[in-house]
Amino acid sequence: MGKPALGIGVLLSLVMMAGCVVYGPVPPPPTAPAYSYGPGAYERSWNAALDAMEDAGVRIVSVDRNSGIIRGTRDAVDATVTVRTQADGRVRVEFNTRGPSGQDPGLSNRIYQAYERRMGR
Repeated sequence: MGKPALGIGVLLSLVMMAGCVVYGPVPPPPTAPAYSYGPGAYERSWNAALDAMEDAGVRIVSVDRNSGIIRGTRDAVDATVTVRTQADGRVRVEFNTRGPSGQDPGLSNRIYQAYERRMGR
C-alpha cells in the first residue's frame, strides 16, 4: 500500500469514527404516583384542590370541608371540586364545571392540571 492510499485509509477511518455516537444510559421511567392512604392524604388532596382552584383563576365562593366540596366561579362558569375518601382509603378528587356553551371550555382541565402540579405529579 502506498502512502497516498494509507493516508486516505486513515482519513476515512477517522471520518467514520467521528460519525459514531455513544449514548449514555437510558434513565429509568418515572414511577407511577402511589395512592396515599389515611388522614394525611385527605389533607394534602384538599389543600392541593383548594390551591388549584386559585391557580386557575377561580374565585372561591364556598368551602365545606366536612362534605369535601369547594365551589367557585370564573366569569360565567361555575366550578366544583369534590374531595372524598373512598372505602379502600384512597382519596378521590372530582373536577366539574358548568356554564354557558363555549364559555371557557378548558377551565376544568386547567384546574385538574394545577391540582396535579400541586400533588407533584
